[in-house]
Amino acid sequence: MVIDTGKCAAAKTALRQALAACGGNTKDKTVIAAIENLQSLNPTTAPAHSGSLMDSEWLLISAPNFPQGEQLADGRYAYTLGRLAFNMFKPTKLKVVIDRVLQPVVPLGNGELRTHDIVVEFTTIDESVPQISGIVRNQGICQPVSDTVLQVQFTGGILKPQSETKMEEWKAVFGEQGKSEKRSWQDILMSGFLRLMFGLVPPQTMNPETGEVAFIMNRSPKGRLEILYLDEEMRITRGEKGTVLVCERLL
Repeated sequence: MVIDTGKCAAAKTALRQALAACGGNTKDKTVIAAIENLQSLNPTTAPAHSGSLMDSEWLLISAPNFPQGEQLADGRYAYTLGRLAFNMFKPTKLKVVIDRVLQPVVPLGNGELRTHDIVVEFTTIDESVPQISGIVRNQGICQPVSDTVLQVQFTGGILKPQSETKMEEWKAVFGEQGKSEKRSWQDILMSGFLRLMFGLVPPQTMNPETGEVAFIMNRSPKGRLEILYLDEEMRITRGEKGTVLVCERLL
């Protein structure tokens, strides 16, 4: 298959422009058409087995896909902290805005097993607390099950401050992870279900030096992720529920 690099470059530019015009919504008709056009030009025939081509620090350029988000007037997306990581980190109702979403993919030295972490850099926008910048890292692993499909499994998560965050302010907001929190009965039921089904071990204490708290997922469900497009600049994937994410390579 002969790849027309000029057509690929033009198709990627068209996709970036379409995403910028609709706030990164991959359900927009123009975006869908641009993705389908780029997919037809995919230069990588077996992306799930592409080795080092997959490995990178990837930056999400489409809209985030966490549940119950709200797009703000400045184009950024706001969520509660709980929605970023299975309601594991407290305060779960704390309102935050996503600054950017990264996905570092590196080999784990076990065949084609790789990391599938999702790193969310956020800033609090809740008036009840000081403005604080932090990171939620949902830890995961992936491996190919076909030429174009990866099996994905999450294993836990970490909440930690960004480097410029003042530690005392951070501890004041996020330091009480083990204490009970007033929640609706729906949230209580869902939390119990997740713990039972997925073997979730909630965070209990904060590392006093780093400000980190973590949870473990012992029985994570295995999902599938289809790679629609992959080259030296861009990666497009589609999850089992049809969610399409567009990323650009940073490294």
